[in-house]
Amino acid sequence: MAKIVLADDGISFDAYTLDKQALGGAETAVISLAESMAALGHDVTICNRCDAPHSRNGVNWQPVDQEFPTEADLYIANRGDKLITKMPQAGRTVFWIHNPAGFLRKWRFLWRLMRVRPAIVFSGAYHLSTMPAWIPGVEKIIVPLGIEDRFLTTKVSDEPRVKKAIFTSNPLRSLDWLIDVWAERIHPLVPDAELHIFAGPQTYGATGDRKAQKMKAVLDHAQSLAHCGVVLRGPVPKAQLFDEMQQARVMPYRGDVGETFCLALGEAQAMGIPCVIQDVGCVAERIVDGITGFVANDDDVFARKTADILNDDTLWLSQHQAALASQRNWGWKEAAKAFANLIP
Repeated sequence: MAKIVLADDGISFDAYTLDKQALGGAETAVISLAESMAALGHDVTICNRCDAPHSRNGVNWQPVDQEFPTEADLYIANRGDKLITKMPQAGRTVFWIHNPAGFLRKWRFLWRLMRVRPAIVFSGAYHLSTMPAWIPGVEKIIVPLGIEDRFLTTKVSDEPRVKKAIFTSNPLRSLDWLIDVWAERIHPLVPDAELHIFAGPQTYGATGDRKAQKMKAVLDHAQSLAHCGVVLRGPVPKAQLFDEMQQARVMPYRGDVGETFCLALGEAQAMGIPCVIQDVGCVAERIVDGITGFVANDDDVFARKTADILNDDTLWLSQHQAALASQRNWGWKEAAKAFANLIP
């Protein structure tokens, strides 16, 4: 059994937050990885901005600004630059990043990377491609984010679903583009379909607060398109979103250059939901083009492919079954084993 410490100094969350509210992908990843490594038998501690020490699902939690552990076999610093140098006695330090890696050229990151020389963990090929090539002396490792077990193992019906599309990502990730494409190009082809939007600033803590006005403008525009079948649902806890995804027929999503994995698409594919995307950022890594969804870089093609999945039961069933067969093979257990392989 190895001693593992995972540190995060971003927004406040704890072992119970996922049960009560929507949570961002990076925060969800911290909880999921820690619990999965504990399930493998390791001694795991999360140090973050939780309010008080507590334990759940085999993981110990403690506030990051209180007494910090001095030793670990594996220390995983999540995102924050000050965390990189926080445990010099660790057997191995790993820096886990979730955004495009261009920010590593900033001096506050660079000098710490040069001092500690941690392995940097990326979530995929696109993510790795964003690493400045001139930063020397660090090992680069790809470990895809995992998908929660319930999305991978739940029996999903093959019965054709009602004509409901879903959006479950950050509203600043091209939702404004999507609702216009929906109203102008998709809705006329499928006038009885609805686009349900599960999104809002509450998911992103203080970061969401800073961008709340921009998000509000997009969401207000979405609300104004109710006559085109756009339904604003707001962010919901994961358990409710899981239930909603069992009823969804398609996920149209453009992609964003700032996104490096897209859990929203990964979860949708694991639930057998065909996805229509554009080749922007990492999202083409999440589907099998023509098999579990479509890559459609032209807006008219994007609209037609989305409408085809909504209208054609045979096409939907084929892509639904292909997604279930091919997109359920990497969960947090597999990601935890990959991280455990980094223990010296």
